[in-house]
Amino acid sequence: MPFDPFPLVQPLLFRLDPERAHEVTLRALEANLVPPQPAVDEPLLAIDLFGRRLAHPVGLAAGFDKNARVFARMYAQGFSHVEVGGVTPLPQTGNPRPRVFRYPGERAAINKMGFPNDGADAVAKRLAATRAPGMLGVNLASNAQSRDPANDFVVLAQRFAPLCDYLTLDISCPNTENGQLFLDPLRLRDLLARIAAADLGAARPAIAAKLAPDIDDDVLESLVTVLLEARIDGIVVGNTTSRRDGLPAGTYPPGGLSGTPLFARSTAQLARVAALTDGTVPLIGVGGIASGPDAYAKIRAGATAVQLYTGLIYGGTALVTRIVRELGVLLLRDGYGSLSEAIGHDRPARGEQL
Repeated sequence: MPFDPFPLVQPLLFRLDPERAHEVTLRALEANLVPPQPAVDEPLLAIDLFGRRLAHPVGLAAGFDKNARVFARMYAQGFSHVEVGGVTPLPQTGNPRPRVFRYPGERAAINKMGFPNDGADAVAKRLAATRAPGMLGVNLASNAQSRDPANDFVVLAQRFAPLCDYLTLDISCPNTENGQLFLDPLRLRDLLARIAAADLGAARPAIAAKLAPDIDDDVLESLVTVLLEARIDGIVVGNTTSRRDGLPAGTYPPGGLSGTPLFARSTAQLARVAALTDGTVPLIGVGGIASGPDAYAKIRAGATAVQLYTGLIYGGTALVTRIVRELGVLLLRDGYGSLSEAIGHDRPARGEQL
């Protein structure tokens, strides 16, 4: 195994404010100071996602590389696919600081970032200047003060369609004024109709929608019905949670909780969506992944692929390779000839209680 500097660097990073530590990490990646991770050659981990063949299912979630500064370098860190953003049409500063809080004992974080980013033009220029060596997604969001949030998504989809393999409509962020408008089925239906009518070019990317782990079952079923009727290409489950399950009793700042305490809630929601979709669209499982068994549980709940971010805060990028290797061991242990055989093995039938 190659030398992993992260255990030495992590205590220094944890002495910094979380946002400052993240900026230091991005600059280290930009300067090629983070050593690449070894490739894992395990054919049974290969999957098909949005018409492309990936070597394994583990990807980088949106939020890590909001402004497309290091996306091309993250494939060398072991990820099979990378999602940049969230990106809004116009630059925005997000919510006031402090707005990111670590909870090392629980391997968790709370953020109330509010989609700070450089805006669509700046991010698109970076994507156009550097070819991604693997599958690339762009996470789209409306500006916080937009008067026409649906049009924001249409403008963004047209801007980024030529530059990526898939677009994620982030309709479930709890940290901005317009972040959850489209968790209303009627608004969502209108948004998807406008996206479908937009000219996204000949090489139209796949379209996915990102749901929240906090949606009640009745509303979730209505939303999934709308997504399926619109022939959505994929569903990401899910975003951060406004609940504080899994944290010790106490007072916590507002914002979205991510990391290990989110795992059970997000995986249960993933299984519900898997039951509602019955394997008709690929699902991407996000929320609390910190090990191979975590990723495996998402896959057995119905995920074709998985993504992580908060786990990197506590495990560094060596975590990616470790998860991939552990996935291979678990598939062999359970007698699967390919990862696709394990997808949805534990998902409930539609209408069945978890």
